Amino acid sequence: MASEAAKDQKPNEKIIQEFQLLRNEQRSLVDNLNTLEMDLKEHKTVIETLKLVDEERKCFRLIGGVLCERTVKDVLPQLLENKDFIEKTITVINEDLAKKGQQINKFKQDHNIRIRGEQLPDSKEEDKKASEPSSSSSNANRNVLVSN
Repeated sequence: MASEAAKDQKPNEKIIQEFQLLRNEQRSLVDNLNTLEMDLKEHKTVIETLKLVDEERKCFRLIGGVLCERTVKDVLPQLLENKDFIEKTITVINEDLAKKGQQINKFKQDHNIRIRGEQLPDSKEEDKKASEPSSSSSNANRNVLVSN
């Protein structure tokens, strides 16, 4: 009896580890997306500022930790190119993030994984409970993985 429980526990632990790995990959994609969106915002701000400046004016650009002196006419096309590249990369990461979400949902469904605090789509009774104010102890159980 005890050996059967131990055998069942190992596959469950492996499934949980694989699920956590998928979620960590998803978090990594979100972190990368946030970083790129901040970079894009900075690029747009600098581009808008440089468009208002004389093309022969000196400007400085940090490239790989080295501050380089250039002119606006040299830097502006490079910034525009970088901005376009960042926008394309953001699009790719958004697609990867959507695929990763689908992969996680499929994995959850295939292995009957529920996260504590997550509502079941079929249960109306749980919807009523979810709309009521919850105690602080139920908030402490959020993001806990439960497997069957």
